[in-house]
Amino acid sequence: MTVISRSGASGGAETPTGEARVEYRLVRNAVVRDVQRGKVEKVDVCDAHPELLRAARNVGRRTGAECPICEVTGMVEVTFVFGAHLPPGGRCPGTATELNRLRKRAEPVTCYAVEVCPACAWHHLTRKYSAGGRAPSSSGRRT
Repeated sequence: MTVISRSGASGGAETPTGEARVEYRLVRNAVVRDVQRGKVEKVDVCDAHPELLRAARNVGRRTGAECPICEVTGMVEVTFVFGAHLPPGGRCPGTATELNRLRKRAEPVTCYAVEVCPACAWHHLTRKYSAGGRAPSSSGRRT
């Protein structure tokens, strides 16, 4: 399930204002419940790709949240940005400044925020949103 919510509905600190986004929290919670009930094995959900784990360790933003699977504090959020004139594998901004610069590009971009637990390799897409693509502001000159 996905839910389209208004900006700020989930309290994300680094979400764009005025943009629609897709939240995956309901799906995440269902997966966590299935693990807790024994319907799904931990090994099936703690399988983050090595590159995602590397990004989490090196450029991820610490959330201070506890992992819902291994219950270790230290969750990290990694954002991937895809769009025109970016590498085929997208860009994984290392700072909030770089992420904000990518969000304000003239060309539209799609951003994917993924929560990752470096301790047990749990990962889940938390939200997806579009940014950029704004028309440049007029300089006030007349033609």
